[in-house]
Amino acid sequence: MNLVIIGSGNIATHLAKACYATGHNILQVYSPTLANANALASVVNSQSIDDLQLISKHADVYLIAVSDAAIHQVTQALDPSIEGIVVHTSGATSIEVLQAFHRYGVIYPPQSLNKEIDTDLSVIPFGIEADSERTFDTLLRLIAPVTPKAFPCDSSQRLALHLSAVLVNNFSNALFQMAEEILTREHLSFDLLKPIIAETAQKVQQHSPKDTQTGPARRGDYQVINKHLQFLTQYPEESKIYQLLSDFIVKRYPK
Repeated sequence: MNLVIIGSGNIATHLAKACYATGHNILQVYSPTLANANALASVVNSQSIDDLQLISKHADVYLIAVSDAAIHQVTQALDPSIEGIVVHTSGATSIEVLQAFHRYGVIYPPQSLNKEIDTDLSVIPFGIEADSERTFDTLLRLIAPVTPKAFPCDSSQRLALHLSAVLVNNFSNALFQMAEEILTREHLSFDLLKPIIAETAQKVQQHSPKDTQTGPARRGDYQVINKHLQFLTQYPEESKIYQLLSDFIVKRYPK
């Protein structure tokens, strides 16, 4: 297939490289910063552009891989008469933003990607939504050589998946940061927690998180919980978060 990549960031870079590596032709790479478009285009043997008015009308797929805030701006600038499939990669943006086009869809990987870090996309699930069965089949043919884990996913499911990805990735990392700051204030190294972090992540690969929960809240050990809260009186924000999460766990494991 002939593709136009709209964007040059993390997802755009990974998908452009993956599609190029699986035999697709990248006609153009667009970025409002031409240097960024050049950097990606040079890797996938493509033309770089910094003006949406210069986008080819002869692509099979137009892959919009930009920030959620920029998707609307891009769709407004694209010619609605283009015949190719217009696709975005957002987890939180409805497919309806694309309905002005003849054919449209979404390809969403619930994964934190960094264009500077090589990632094996074959182990990552990709949710696909499309305006029709015909479009879905085309997008599946595009992504199937990249990953065997593609699956149908409507806008509501995709939003739930995106939210859940934030919980397990961004929020868990915020808790790591919180723990690191507490340990640093007590002259301890965050390295001391890395084995338990790895063990927790490993457990959920084989078991439900509900079955692997441990700790004082899981046991209903209020003596320990109260000791922790007493220690956290010097950390008001952390104390609130600890209390909320402890309450959440306690309610799910009633005695």
